[in-house]
Amino acid sequence: MKHTIGILMSVTLVIAGVLMLIPRTSAEEQQTATDDWREQYAYTLGVQAYVFAFPWSYLPELRYTWVTQKPEGESTVYAPLNHFWHLRKLADASYRDGGSPNYDTLYSIAWLDVGKEPVILSHPDMGERYFTFEIASMTSDNFDYAGSRATGSKAAHFAITGPGWEGDLPDGVKQLEPSPTTAVLIFGRTAVTGPEDVPAVNRLQDQYKLTPLSLWGKADAKVPESRDVWKPFDRNEDPLNEWRTINRAMTENPPLERNAFMVELMKSIGVGPGQDVDAMDEGTKKGLTRAAIDGRALLFAIMTAGYGKQVNGWTYPPPSIGRAGYRGDFRTRGAVQCMAGIIANDPEEAIYINTTTDAEGDRLDGAHRYVLKFEKGDLPEVSEFWSLTMYDMTFNFVENPINRYAIGSLKKDYQLDDDGSLTLYIQHDSPGKDKESNWLPSPEGEYFVVFRTYGPGKKLLDQTWEIPGLKPVED
Repeated sequence: MKHTIGILMSVTLVIAGVLMLIPRTSAEEQQTATDDWREQYAYTLGVQAYVFAFPWSYLPELRYTWVTQKPEGESTVYAPLNHFWHLRKLADASYRDGGSPNYDTLYSIAWLDVGKEPVILSHPDMGERYFTFEIASMTSDNFDYAGSRATGSKAAHFAITGPGWEGDLPDGVKQLEPSPTTAVLIFGRTAVTGPEDVPAVNRLQDQYKLTPLSLWGKADAKVPESRDVWKPFDRNEDPLNEWRTINRAMTENPPLERNAFMVELMKSIGVGPGQDVDAMDEGTKKGLTRAAIDGRALLFAIMTAGYGKQVNGWTYPPPSIGRAGYRGDFRTRGAVQCMAGIIANDPEEAIYINTTTDAEGDRLDGAHRYVLKFEKGDLPEVSEFWSLTMYDMTFNFVENPINRYAIGSLKKDYQLDDDGSLTLYIQHDSPGKDKESNWLPSPEGEYFVVFRTYGPGKKLLDQTWEIPGLKPVED
C-alpha cells in the first residue's frame, strides 16, 4: 500500500511539475489553444482522409459534367445515365482539351445507375478486333471487365448489378461481378488502325447497347434519357465544399466494408457517410479547409513525380493500378489511378509506361534528336499490340507535317532494320525520307511520350522487361 501511495505521489508531483511549466493564460488564449489543437488534428487527419476520399470528390464532378453539361464540340463526353457516348473519330492536333488522348482506340463511355435494377451491356461479334469494356465503381476501382481478354469476342450480354441485388436474369445474360456502389463508370475501347478504319469501328459502336433489366426483350422499348444527377458543391468558392461533396457522395455510395476503420476514424472530423462538416467546431473547419487545399496539391505532386518503378528513364505504373483501393493503396488510387486517369486499366489488360526524360536523365526537348532502339527479339511480349504516342506539355498531340501522333504494332507502318532490330527516330525535323516510316515527330519544346502495351506478357506484368531509354543523337 505504501508503495502504491508513493507511486501516486510521484505521478502527482510530475504532473504538477509539468503544469507549472505551462504559462498561465487568459480564457481567450485558452480557447485559442483549444482551437489550435483541433485545427491541427483535423488538418493532419484531413490530409490522409483527402487522399482516401479523393474519388468521391472527383468522380461526382465528372459525372455531373458528362451527364448534364452539353459541350461545344463532339470530343467531350455527354450522355444521359445508362446511355453510351461514343468518340466517333480519332483526335488530332486540333483537339486541345488535354487528357493525353489515345490514338489506338475509340472510346465508348457511360455512367450507369444500378441502384434500382441491373443494366445489361451488349456487344456484337467483334471478330479479330481488340475491344474492352473496363467497368469501375464510384471508388474508381475496377470490379470487372468484358472484352477480348476477359470474356471473348463472340456476341454477348452482361448484367451489371448493384450492391446486394438478388434476382433472376434472362437466358443468355451473364452476371458480372456486382458493383460495390450504385454508380458505375464504363470505359469501352475499340481498336482502330487509323482514320481509314474509323467507319468500321463506328458501325460496331452503333451495336453496343445498355438496357435496364425491366426493358429487356421489349422490342420497341426506349431507354429513358435521365440526367438526374446532383451537382457537386463548388470547391473553388469554398474549400469546405469539397468535403460537403465527399460526404454526400459517400452517403450515396459508401466505401468498402474493409475500409471501416478509416471510415470510423474520419467521423471524428466530420467526414464520411452521413457526416456533416458544418456541425464541427471552428478549429476543425479551419483544419479541413487547409487539408482540402494541401491534399489536392499532395496528390498532384505524387502524380507528376514519376511515381512507380524506374527503368532507363521510363516509369512503370504501380502494380496495384486499376484496383488500388481493393489493395489498400490509397495513395496510388488517388494520385495515379483517379487524378491522372479517372480510372485505370488493370495491368492484365494494359500497361502504360511513360517518360519525360532521355536515357541520361535529361528532359526531352525538341531541340534535340533521339533514337529508341529495340534489338531483335526485345520488343515487348503482348497478345494484342503496343504503341508509342507523343504529347506536348499540355497533354495534347503535336502538330507535324506527316500527321503522325503515334507509332506501333497495330498498324505496323514502320520498317525493321536489316538485322531485325527496330529503330524509332524521335525528333522535331524529318530524319530523311528513307527514315520517315520510323519517325515520331516531336514539338519544338519539352514533351513526354507514353508506351502503351495491350495484353501484356509475363515480363511486363512482373515489370522485368526493360524498355530501352531514349538516346540523344549527337549533331
